[in-house]
Amino acid sequence: MIYPEYHIEKCFREAQKPFLLDGAVGSLLTSSGIKWDENLWSSYANISHPDEVIALHREYITAGADIITTNTFRTNPFAHKQSGIDISLENFISHGVNLAKKSVEKSDVMIAGSNAPAEDCYQAERTISRNELEYNHKKHIEILYESGADFILNETQSHQDEIEIICRFCSDNKIPFALSLFFDGNGRILSGQRVEDILKTIIDYSPLFIGFNCIIYENIKNLIESNKPNFPWGLYLNCGAGDLTDKNISCGISPEHYSQNIKNLINVHTKVIGSCCGSSPMHTASLREMINEIY
Repeated sequence: MIYPEYHIEKCFREAQKPFLLDGAVGSLLTSSGIKWDENLWSSYANISHPDEVIALHREYITAGADIITTNTFRTNPFAHKQSGIDISLENFISHGVNLAKKSVEKSDVMIAGSNAPAEDCYQAERTISRNELEYNHKKHIEILYESGADFILNETQSHQDEIEIICRFCSDNKIPFALSLFFDGNGRILSGQRVEDILKTIIDYSPLFIGFNCIIYENIKNLIESNKPNFPWGLYLNCGAGDLTDKNISCGISPEHYSQNIKNLINVHTKVIGSCCGSSPMHTASLREMINEIY
């Protein structure tokens, strides 16, 4: 952990320009030939190819990222149990954080601990119990933070029950966190609630920012134009070609085109911008140029 809790919150509160978040990790590791696991996805690369994970983190830092995200999207207890991997849960999670810490070294780049939905992030139905759901998020968040993540980035969240569990746990335990939503073309999260309604719930817990990720440009553009967010918010959009559920994701938008799209969306309340599936350090570099031009 580089920053104490109070400093992280102060950084976000007083920032005069958006922080630059890194881009895709899993899709790049998979495209380079690293095996994709049915349950753990690309997080197994933390064990099988740690040097490649560190190298990718450093590429994003070189490209200008202010924040890198741990490769822990599927190190959560539910995925760990389903996989049967022969490594303890604590070691599996902390190893992903340690790789990020090694890549940062002595720089002032922040480390966001990635906490994903307990089940598949595009799965609408719930198949695990409430107790399993609570344990999954509380344990994952706890280990991520204790291992050295500066804050928890709860990504692609789209179920009201998970969102409430995460917000309450982080708030009660004074863990700095952000909550990033996924929603469909009708402006609803997968559990059926309207984005506008779920935002009211999240805001009450005072996250560092509320994000939107893995969403196509048209959908977030419609949301922002109709709601004009006046709270700390951020976005890192899908850059992939094909369907969201594809295992192999290729780039579907050039870095220049993507950064122009982002430029059209940001306002004075935007705290974080980045890119998601299908992106690369080139998208990060293009966003850095755009930020430098504006600010």
